[in-house]
Formats: sequence, C-alpha cells, structure tokens
Amino acid sequence: MNQLRRELESYVQHVAIERGLAKNTVDAYRRDLERYVAFLENRGVERAEDVTRAEVTTFAQDIRDGADGGAPLSARSAARTVVAVRGLHKFWVLEGTTTDNPASEVQPPSVGQRLPKALTIDEVRRILEATENETPAGLRDRALLEFLYSTGARISEAVSLDVDDVFVDQQGPGPGMVRVRGKGSKERIVPMGSFALEALNNYLVRTRPLLVAKGKGTPALFLNLRGGRLSRQSAWTIIQHAAERAQIGKEVSPHTMRHSFATHLLQGGADVRVVQELLGHASVTTTQVYTHVTVDTLREIYASAHPRARL
Repeated sequence: MNQLRRELESYVQHVAIERGLAKNTVDAYRRDLERYVAFLENRGVERAEDVTRAEVTTFAQDIRDGADGGAPLSARSAARTVVAVRGLHKFWVLEGTTTDNPASEVQPPSVGQRLPKALTIDEVRRILEATENETPAGLRDRALLEFLYSTGARISEAVSLDVDDVFVDQQGPGPGMVRVRGKGSKERIVPMGSFALEALNNYLVRTRPLLVAKGKGTPALFLNLRGGRLSRQSAWTIIQHAAERAQIGKEVSPHTMRHSFATHLLQGGADVRVVQELLGHASVTTTQVYTHVTVDTLREIYASAHPRARL
C-alpha cells in the first residue's frame, strides 16, 4: 500500500470514528476518494505532498464526463466528490502530512436546488393498499410501508430497527413511539399513528414468528423470508412493487415516502421545527426545502380560487 492509500485510510477512519458519520456516508466518502487516488496514481502522483492544484482541478472537471476513467457523474454527485477531496486535503494539512492545501480554492460544481417530489395523499393510500394482506410477505410489506409513511424514517433507519425499538404507551390511548437511530448514530423518538401500529401488530403477531423460526434468531424488526434482517435493497423493491401494483405513474422510492410524510405534515399545518425533529435533520435549513412544495400548492389554490388572482 503506497502513501496515498495509507493516508486515505487514515482519513476514512477519522470521519468514521472521530466525526461519527453514518456507515453509508463513510462508504460514499471511501468510494469518492478511492476514485481520486486512482486518478492521481494514473498521473504518476505517489505522495500527498506532490499533489498540485492542477491535479485537483483536472479531477473535478474529468469526473463530470468520465474522462478520469470512471462513470460520468451528475453535478450533484460531482459536487459531493469534490467536497470529499477538499476534506481529505484539509485533513492532511491538519495532521501535518502536507504543508499546502491544493484543493482549498477548487469549488464544487454549482448544483441547483432539487425540490422533493411528494405523492398525493390518495397515491400514498393506493400504495399502502396494494399489498397482499393475507400472506406473510404481504403483512410484512404493509407494516413496512405504513411505518415509513407514518414516521418519515429513512429506509436505512427502518431496516436497522429491532423489535425493542417500538413501544406503546400503556397508560392510555395515543400514538405508538419508535426509537430511530439516524445519521451519526443520533437517536430520536418518533410517534406512529394508529394505522402503522395496527399494521405492525398484525405483522408481529401473524408473520414475524413464522419468519424468525426460519433463521438463526434475530432482534430485527423487519425480516426477510429466510428469517434474517431485511436489507435496504429488498425494502426498496417492496416499495417499487407496491407502486407498480397501485399504478402510480411516477418514480417512487423510499425517499418519496419520506418526502410525502414531510410535505403532508406541513400542508396539514405542522411547524417546520417539529418536522425537522421528526425527520432528524441537524439544521432546519434542510427541512425548509419542503416548504417550497407547500408554497407552490398554496399558490395554485390561490390562483384557482381567488376571483381576482389572474388580473
């Protein structure tokens, strides 16, 4: 292992341990930076101190069209990669590996704000009702879909849940609660509505015992048909198949359910700070992107309802 790759490993360990980033984020950092190191090696650069601003700039340009030998990246993915490269060089300076930061003035490509695409309430209902409720897989799928829409959880958060993370207030009626572990291993408590609770209860009583008996025993909440923890890929497939059966004429992903959760809360009058807490956003600025969706809706309603809106 040459010096560049050793220093890369040091930085990946830094973001994973000292900064406490989530595994998925760390994996993304590693992929982006391994591409960068491969680019440097192909240009004959073997040491961190030999990297120049020209190399960083060329790399930032080449990844857009795949001229570095990798797959072409969108502006958003390229921006993420350049940010990772800037972080790597800054780390090298702080650690004394290098005295100069050739990436300090290299800016990531401009990325336009991409508004979330939310489903309508009726579209969500159709997706939820598209599962086969009389089969073990169908009961699990309905529980997963109801859970995602009820809590706004990320798909990675949902599949990492254990049974003990879900609890109900025994003192009286009210929503159930779930302990969600988000980015950076930060925990938050999120309420669940009665529909999600009913679907989860049906799954836990009628399906999960059958599935767990097929495996080696696991505390995981959502299981695959072999009795192991459900994977992100399998959960993604469940959502897509439900959307296809519901004949939704648009792309539906796990994030679509999360976007719809946030948008429908704001449309219903929820405070943006509350939605921020429910989504697990570190900054309210991240949550405020959803307010643009509701503003567009308000504008459409105003234009169609006010007698002088078009004058």
